[in-house]
Amino acid sequence: MSWLHANDAPPFTVEHPNGSSPYVLTCDHASRRLPSRLDRLGLSEEALETHIAWDIGAAGVAHRLADTLDAFLIMTNYSRLAIDCNRPPGSADSIVARSERTGIPGNRDVSGEEAEARAIALFHPYHDRIRAELDARRERKRSAVLLALHSFTPVYDGVERPWHASLLYGGDSRLGRVLLELLRAEPGLNIGDNEPYAVSDLTDYSIPVHGERRCVPNAGLEIRQDLIADADGQGAWAARLAPLLEQALAKLPA
Repeated sequence: MSWLHANDAPPFTVEHPNGSSPYVLTCDHASRRLPSRLDRLGLSEEALETHIAWDIGAAGVAHRLADTLDAFLIMTNYSRLAIDCNRPPGSADSIVARSERTGIPGNRDVSGEEAEARAIALFHPYHDRIRAELDARRERKRSAVLLALHSFTPVYDGVERPWHASLLYGGDSRLGRVLLELLRAEPGLNIGDNEPYAVSDLTDYSIPVHGERRCVPNAGLEIRQDLIADADGQGAWAARLAPLLEQALAKLPA
């Protein structure tokens, strides 16, 4: 019997599966949807509309970028509260009982068996599809550049975050440094360098596993949520980013 019910969405969505761009776009926190068997995890609909459940606006920007660039895009179809697809399974932040100041009643006392069932149903299919795409490109000797799209809250724990967007990277800074330079050349923008988060093997999964371990140029792009909360903002940021992403390809060091 499948952990997902017949009327549930599949674990992920792919757009432009045969896209011509070198970019492989990922959106690990694209949706606030929960599988039917989890109901609402004991949360209100209002709580599920906030950042604890998803990266507000990130999917809209990702969709528009994929269309403009003709780039492969994969997006999760379920909330990070079911299982976080950018955290190593079994880690403390994989299935959280508290997110920021909000308790998650349905995630209290999740058994190892239940955690594994969520990983099999939601986490592994998503990452298997990313792996398959990168494997296929390597076999065809086709370029791949990994860009993970996220968003962050304007205020965290009472502290305002001044950045409009930020580049995240770990040991492989090739793409991150190039995009950082290009975005900082844009007038009127405050662009963070590994702010308000930084990539690490302990706190991230997609970039370390699919980017760094494969030597695929990679970066995470975080955009402040109030700038992309609606369709106009998402369109404006996609229009700003698309030409810069194209320029970055020419500037990437080997």
